[in-house]
Amino acid sequence: MRRVIELATPHLVSHWPEAIRTVVLATGEAPEAAWLRRFRKELPGVRVQVVVQPSFGYRSEMKETGSVWKRRVEEGISALVRLSMREDCLVWAHNLGLGRNLELAHKLTQACHSGGIPLVAHHHDWWFENRWHHFTANRSPGFQTLPAVANAVLPASPYIYHAAINRADAVVLRRHFHNQADWLPNPVMPPARVPARRVAAARAWLQRQLNDKAPVWLLPCRLLRRKNIGEALLLTRWLRPQAWLVTTGDCSSTEETTYARTLADAARKGRWRLRLGVLRDRETTSPSVPELLAACEAVMFTSLQEGFGLPYLEAVAARRPLVARELPNIAPDLAEFGFAFPQSYREVYVAPELFDWRSERERQARRFAQWIRVMPDAAARLAGKPAVLAGGKKPRPVPFSRLTLAAQLEVLAQPIERSWERCLPLNPFLERWRQRAAAGDLETAPWPPRAESWLSGHAYAQRFLSLVSPRRGEVPEPGAGQAAQAEFLRRKLHADYLYPLLWS
Repeated sequence: MRRVIELATPHLVSHWPEAIRTVVLATGEAPEAAWLRRFRKELPGVRVQVVVQPSFGYRSEMKETGSVWKRRVEEGISALVRLSMREDCLVWAHNLGLGRNLELAHKLTQACHSGGIPLVAHHHDWWFENRWHHFTANRSPGFQTLPAVANAVLPASPYIYHAAINRADAVVLRRHFHNQADWLPNPVMPPARVPARRVAAARAWLQRQLNDKAPVWLLPCRLLRRKNIGEALLLTRWLRPQAWLVTTGDCSSTEETTYARTLADAARKGRWRLRLGVLRDRETTSPSVPELLAACEAVMFTSLQEGFGLPYLEAVAARRPLVARELPNIAPDLAEFGFAFPQSYREVYVAPELFDWRSERERQARRFAQWIRVMPDAAARLAGKPAVLAGGKKPRPVPFSRLTLAAQLEVLAQPIERSWERCLPLNPFLERWRQRAAAGDLETAPWPPRAESWLSGHAYAQRFLSLVSPRRGEVPEPGAGQAAQAEFLRRKLHADYLYPLLWS
């Protein structure tokens, strides 16, 4: 989200019909000083004001009682409204649909509706997309039902616009919000070659971090369960046994620390070539992510769910080979932009003898039942059948992505040649990739000419302005948000979208 803000804001300012004098960043925590300096530099002649209000952060990570929290959110929103009344204002709210602060979403959208202040609700992620523990955590007074949550994150108002970062979500939003919703693909910087000296410096930095000159396959991500890091490690070990798998970021919330710690402990015990969070402790000498991408041998991207999929494009911009899962909600968008990825796949299947099938089935049955119990009955009835639990008790090949972390680690603990021999017949396309990886000949994807018309800052500003400009059309019904959320639930609870890694 921060990358979208820093790339898009200068273009929005330069394309806006009236001169923009002030940009206010309202956030739960102060931005890094270096980032803020760069952001201000990109907005000459514009005052950049920062409003830090801790109550705008994640509710689950704050200690205040409900009444104190509610009062602080109200005070923060009131201060923002007073600030906006000084001149014409538009509010650009990011990720209200994640549901991590429903009080904020409700009060902000309510204030904009009452005050006639246009608000663009920019949806990057959804609380109901394998994040049902958020629903339980937010069951405070006022948000105990699905309709109440929908009214907070998907409000219907003449002054509120909804933007989705992929077309699949945008289709649902437009069906219910009509002209007040649209598809707004993230802006992406055009590819720029990193100078050779900086690539060499990044490569030398990696060698010092790893104390090894072996090849590096990079997974540019934070330490999140949905990034499916175990699958990236399995593929790296199969395709390029000598290589290290390196991830860039740290955990972004406390709920991810157990996953990261368990994976790190297993890698240490098994002596796997895995380095997590190489940029966790950023120093002045640390390379940037683009420099690391340019310095690595290949890029991995094995995420279970994404809203946009920026790492696909970052790998192309860095001119590095990419091995990546093909996600059904964003693959059509990437094809529309003109991208084609030679080493993409839907699933990697593993043989059942590589893990304890009976224990895994019992574990999944127990955890799935626990996961279902946190849902309201109306949602629970929509849930599909997880892959391991479908089709009877007899062991059979299943996608690696549909295993719990415990079973994934059992597969990874197998001798790598044994797991390769057992799984190659299930994934024959990997043989050619392994041969090409050994020869240093994995294919890269070119940056397509028509991507400019979709992903440039100019294109982004034009689509943004088109969304918020006055247009004749149907006004959304008062229950539009509830209807949209119900349609999303039917889609997101289908068996295709159920991943045991995310059932916590």
